[in-house]
Amino acid sequence: MQSSYTLVDLQNWRSLPNDAQPIRLGVFGNPVEHSLSPQMQNAALEACGIEMQYVRFHIQPAELKEALRLLPSLEFVGVNLTLPHKVNAIALVDALDPSAQQIGAINAIRIKGDKLFGFNTDGPAFARAIRHEFSVDLRDLRVLVLGAGGGAGRAIAHQCAREGCERLVLVNRTQEKAAVLADEMKASFADARVAAPVARLQVIGWDEQAIREQIANIDLVVNASSVGMRRSDRSPISATIIAPHLMVYDTVYTRARTPLLAAADEAGARGANGLSMLLHQGALAFESWFDRDAPIDVMRRALQ
Repeated sequence: MQSSYTLVDLQNWRSLPNDAQPIRLGVFGNPVEHSLSPQMQNAALEACGIEMQYVRFHIQPAELKEALRLLPSLEFVGVNLTLPHKVNAIALVDALDPSAQQIGAINAIRIKGDKLFGFNTDGPAFARAIRHEFSVDLRDLRVLVLGAGGGAGRAIAHQCAREGCERLVLVNRTQEKAAVLADEMKASFADARVAAPVARLQVIGWDEQAIREQIANIDLVVNASSVGMRRSDRSPISATIIAPHLMVYDTVYTRARTPLLAAADEAGARGANGLSMLLHQGALAFESWFDRDAPIDVMRRALQ
């Protein structure tokens, strides 16, 4: 089996060498070689006795429409979507889950007949990951989200709003984008639940002093940006800002400790990376594709 496939492969799918188990699932991305989803999903498929495989597809943005439209005729069950396809795929599916419509992005598709149904597991997976890593629910936390302008940041912010978190601070380099997001959620934060003289919902720029001023009224810092994916990246906030009482969650997952989590260690704060969110994203997608519980422990061991 190849390490990854392309649009050309999909166009010539029936002429490719047959594997013992058919490929009926995959992840579309550019790049996609780093994805850990195949090892997790293939372990789940084997554990459940489902005779099919999950693979990577290197798909360019201009190729996404054709690649998706080929899937029903090739008897695919579903696919995941990673960067840069989550937003563009919205216009290419036949139906959308309401939460995906609200977020403006999808990261998974279920195929039924000749129809593509898009949904987004980012928010629920994030909530499950926080519960798993820190033994606390989002509704009990004051949360600061770095990179709240789009993508995972939007999904995480909307999940915080749905669960009624104590407080939410949106941080983005382009404050206008975060302000639009805050406006969408303001009804969820209308009541005054925070004892401190601070707003329940607030937007600030990506400025170290502005972030520092928030920390005393924050429990959880979330990096929803891509900062930390490259080895050359610095931490999105410095260790001098991070207080020991904080929980720090980095949605970036790498085999090495991310710069943010290294900074959290230095500050004496608890931290966790995005592997647990990936795990729950995968489990939620599996459950949607097959209408059955995902073998979560099997999937976790495969990632580890």
